[in-house]
Amino acid sequence: MNRKQLIDNIFSKKSVLCVGLDTDIAKIPAHLINDEDPVFAFNKAIIDATRDQAVAYKINTAFYEAQGIKGWISMEKTLKYIPGNIFTIADAKRGDIGNSSEQYARTFFHTYPFDSVTVAPYMGIDSVKPFLNFDGKWAIVLGITSNAGSADFQLRESEGELIYEKVLKTVASWGTIDNTMFVIGATRKEQLRHVRALLPLHFFLVPGVGAQGGDVATVCANTMNNDAGILINVSRGIIFADSSTSFAERANEEAIKYQKEMSLYF
Repeated sequence: MNRKQLIDNIFSKKSVLCVGLDTDIAKIPAHLINDEDPVFAFNKAIIDATRDQAVAYKINTAFYEAQGIKGWISMEKTLKYIPGNIFTIADAKRGDIGNSSEQYARTFFHTYPFDSVTVAPYMGIDSVKPFLNFDGKWAIVLGITSNAGSADFQLRESEGELIYEKVLKTVASWGTIDNTMFVIGATRKEQLRHVRALLPLHFFLVPGVGAQGGDVATVCANTMNNDAGILINVSRGIIFADSSTSFAERANEEAIKYQKEMSLYF
């Protein structure tokens, strides 16, 4: 999916909602467990319930890889079920070099044709560049995260600037606004504003809203640009809003709530 297609869908829906399919089989409603493929059955219901509000779905591959071959099959079925006009993200956080990086890019852009994949940049250009060689595909590079451990490296100073600032500016020079996004944590208002000033045109994938303490208003007010420029990810707050047979209805209610709040910024 190219940048124009993504932006058009965002403005059509007046939404920047990315639904995170972090589908933990231990949390799937009990009535689905005996299904032939409970993970896919759950995901299918969530997609049906949120497709009118979502402009992106993020599949956290860890929850699928942990299930072995069955998990990979569930992931592929889920990817195929997502409507073609909705942006897809493989949240795989790959970050190797050379031939390995090229094969990871092939995995998530060819074998499993996602629109984008999350990438860790700390091994340098070799770990990112292979993901930038596919037309209509995106590398979503870890920029600044909101977990406690982010202070261990990202917030340390190097040559007069913080390491995450150096990462953002350097990686931005490797790609373009048409193939490079950044993961930017949602919980610090001043940081959000600062990062948008550093990168005025790039898209950001913003986790941390909902269960992790971030909120839509803070993110939108401090990071949206003329093209919207953000995808706000919500995972647990939507997909696990209810564990009963009404889980899909509750997911729909939560997605509508988020979309309505987002629509105020269009």
